[in-house]
Amino acid sequence: MPLLAIARRIIRVNLEKVRDGKHPNLITVGTLTELQLSGINAIRCAEEMPPITSDVVFQGKHLFESRIEGDGYTIEDVLDQIFSAMEPVSVVLESLKMTGMENPNQRSDRYGNQVNDRVVFECTGRYPRPELYSVIPKGDRNKPRK
Repeated sequence: MPLLAIARRIIRVNLEKVRDGKHPNLITVGTLTELQLSGINAIRCAEEMPPITSDVVFQGKHLFESRIEGDGYTIEDVLDQIFSAMEPVSVVLESLKMTGMENPNQRSDRYGNQVNDRVVFECTGRYPRPELYSVIPKGDRNKPRK
């Protein structure tokens, strides 16, 4: 499994630290599968960028600000999005704008939507490790109330 057994707990701690105005630690939360890593690195190679490693790190400030403060999702919602987007079945997305993966299997969210969860990595700031930077629940027509 790409995410560590304790990932849900330690990701929650970081998101709660951001909520409480504290500085979250940079933590390792899991790894990319061999297929995911090779797919991302193939895209990076084609763009003449150095390869990344499979260890995924997380801090959570941007994700908290965009999904929880910005969109009104709860920490529990975001945890569900992360875990879905980081599944072994998630496929690498080819894009010039971002490095990411999306779970091809739809998930029922708490708001009546069927979503495909997408994870976005930031691959330069913590190089060579990709940082789990954001998640996007694609198809979230019914949004939470802010």
